[in-house]
Amino acid sequence: MNVRPTRLEGVLLLEPRVFRDDRGWFVESWSSERYQALGIPGPFVQDNLSFSRRGVLRGMHFQNPSPQGKLVSVPQGAVFDVAVDLRRGSPTFSQWVGVELSSENGHQLWVPAGFAHGFAVLSDTAVFSYKCTAPYTPAAERSLRWDDPDVGIVWPVAAPVLAAKDADAPRLRDLAPEALFGAPEAA
Repeated sequence: MNVRPTRLEGVLLLEPRVFRDDRGWFVESWSSERYQALGIPGPFVQDNLSFSRRGVLRGMHFQNPSPQGKLVSVPQGAVFDVAVDLRRGSPTFSQWVGVELSSENGHQLWVPAGFAHGFAVLSDTAVFSYKCTAPYTPAAERSLRWDDPDVGIVWPVAAPVLAAKDADAPRLRDLAPEALFGAPEAA
């Protein structure tokens, strides 16, 4: 497996070995021993799948308190996947990284707790898989505006299809300090 650090500390692009032949493909998508050796802690307590159509953008989501680390992949289709650093005091606070995840490339992205996460669907349809280190907690659910100009994510979709909560999400500068991760910066 190839592991590529991204410019955001802790966010990893994983390239598991995909075995292909005329019947299709096989990939080992999780091995606790192997992934823990890479610094992906687990345990994972919840797995989620979502199905979306071309142009759908889901994000930018995070939980605090009860933050989730997420190991994400796309078993069918293709997406542009994004993580935004929300850890106050981090040298990359408010910066983002985006990668293409697809059934064709078999890549995974490890998004640790402390990051907002979202994706836009590039193919006709996509199935998106999330392995989460904490359960979904509705009272802790938070969102960051997908097109916040202060963050500057460059999405490959011009007019995304959004849920109302994503269209109405606050900008980073409007999030309450307790919504973010880490100690507040000294004034």
